[in-house]
Amino acid sequence: MTLPADELLARQAIEGFYRAFEQKSVALLRQVVTPDWEYIPEPVGAIAGPDQMVQLFNDIAKALPDMKVTILDVLVHGDRAGVRAEISGTQTGTLLGIAASAKHIRFAIHSFHQMRGSLIAKTWHLEDWLSVFRQPGTLPPTL
Repeated sequence: MTLPADELLARQAIEGFYRAFEQKSVALLRQVVTPDWEYIPEPVGAIAGPDQMVQLFNDIAKALPDMKVTILDVLVHGDRAGVRAEISGTQTGTLLGIAASAKHIRFAIHSFHQMRGSLIAKTWHLEDWLSVFRQPGTLPPTL
């Protein structure tokens, strides 16, 4: 089945987006999001654009250095795309205040993206943190 051009462009941007997270690469992220890209909920103190991910990518590199993102579903409708995916990796560093456990963890993520042309302009993102907390068997100290 041949996809419409706008759907194909959205899927390519989305695949690049999750590859950037998997590789913890702001340079790759810059190729698939707009310069004023919004990530909701944004990291503390974030400004719009891909550079807001620098600290987050550094934190992920320590917590889940072998992180893999598996895209399970992508639904494109007009300028919007919904994504169901799974993150997996070995927790070798602190993750959300939980000390390294050396356990392999996996959890669901769901994102909605708004496209502007062939680039992602806005991302609404949810992670299944309760699942993350259950796997090493502890809660972060701040909860």
